[in-house]
Amino acid sequence: MRTFPGITHVAVTVADLKLSVPWYSQLFAADPVLDEDTGPFRHVVYAIDGGQLFGLHTFPDGEWSSEFSPRRPGLDHVSFTCADRAELVGWQQRLDELGIKHGDIVDAHYGSGLSFKDPDGIALEFFAPPAT
Repeated sequence: MRTFPGITHVAVTVADLKLSVPWYSQLFAADPVLDEDTGPFRHVVYAIDGGQLFGLHTFPDGEWSSEFSPRRPGLDHVSFTCADRAELVGWQQRLDELGIKHGDIVDAHYGSGLSFKDPDGIALEFFAPPAT
């Protein structure tokens, strides 16, 4: 058995693709590579640097009884890697340019993170390893 494989894609379920697609297109500075209605759900997929795919799913019969919460079982957050803290600061500035609300950069012994949320309140983060 070889080492454990990397992640090829992440997909999150959103309430409204008309709101989420422009938001994520702006964040990724890219257009989707796929927009497909499969029948049970529609998905829009982005290819982001590094070879990963990020998908947005919506279900026509989806039930949205409450806002996303990382405290419920399921997804806690999605984190995007930064090479170092300087790159993290660059993303903080980029979020400001895009008008995306975010927290402060939080430094810890295991690295530094910058948290923000998508239009559905899904927790996202930019993360940099600690300086060596």
